[in-house]
Amino acid sequence: MFNVKPVASEFRVAIQKVIDQKTKPPGALGRLEELAFHLALITGPSKIELKKPVMLVFAADHGIAEEGVSIAPSEVTGQMVMNFLNGGAAINCFCQASDMEIEVIDAGILKPISDSRLISQSLGPGTANFVHSSAMNIEQVEKGISLGAGVVYRRHESCSNVFGFGEMGIGNTSSASALMSAVTGIAAEECVGRGTGIDDVTYQKKLELIEHGLAKHRTDMVDVKQMLAAVGGFEIVQMVGAMLAAAECGSIIMVDGFIATTAALIASKIAPDALGYMIFCHQSEESGHHKLLAFLDVKPLLSLNMRLGEGTGAALALPLLKAAQAFYNDMASFSSAGIEAV
Repeated sequence: MFNVKPVASEFRVAIQKVIDQKTKPPGALGRLEELAFHLALITGPSKIELKKPVMLVFAADHGIAEEGVSIAPSEVTGQMVMNFLNGGAAINCFCQASDMEIEVIDAGILKPISDSRLISQSLGPGTANFVHSSAMNIEQVEKGISLGAGVVYRRHESCSNVFGFGEMGIGNTSSASALMSAVTGIAAEECVGRGTGIDDVTYQKKLELIEHGLAKHRTDMVDVKQMLAAVGGFEIVQMVGAMLAAAECGSIIMVDGFIATTAALIASKIAPDALGYMIFCHQSEESGHHKLLAFLDVKPLLSLNMRLGEGTGAALALPLLKAAQAFYNDMASFSSAGIEAV
């Protein structure tokens, strides 16, 4: 379905030479040099291009929320979507500070919102409760992947090549934890965290419900799409499609926290070369995220003890991409500056 090509690894030597010839000691810019190298692999060795960065926030509700696994009820998903549209959330503030556009997508919230500012492509009024039945059917998975891809294709036609990924959905850490365990084989207790900040009793209940759901669907989860159908979320499904489309378009994928990283994991299982287009922006305080980043063998740019979601970590990381772009494109070389190389 997606034709994802590997990043241009044949330019590795040329890219490293550009970085090493800048007017600085070798390695003096640390992680920024690694970031510039990665960006140049994606956009081309002659010049890093960051065009029309946009944050895509996918929102959906989860049936498992009816089990009381969060401190907030499902209605908060729709309320936060309105907050995004009205510009009042953290992600709005950070996108404005980073000069990043934002689009909000209804992937399947409980009560539809009629608002021209919202991209409406709902797969239903929230998923089913995966403790008792599959979260969705395979047709919804396929449709969701296609709908998510469509958002990126449209923005790519408008010349965007930097896509941030965020989400909103009460109960979505339960879905992400279940998916992480199913895909990686890591025990559920190592994947499940506190989400919005639940207490010990609620945490234990959440863990037991997720373990029950995984056991119930184990024989059905033969591939990642079946895993999405069994325990996934509508916003996660659409993020998977959007990430695959971004990789197909040769664009930069800015991965936010735990939920977005789970989507990135699944996208990389569908098209392994998609991982080369991904920048992992921050390490969430959600405990499973640490282990998931380690499983993917990736290093996040930031660690700020955040656990909000929404794409906030990705928006905060955009200035680092711009800094890496600036030094790679504009910093003098030793020869151009007339300085003897160190």
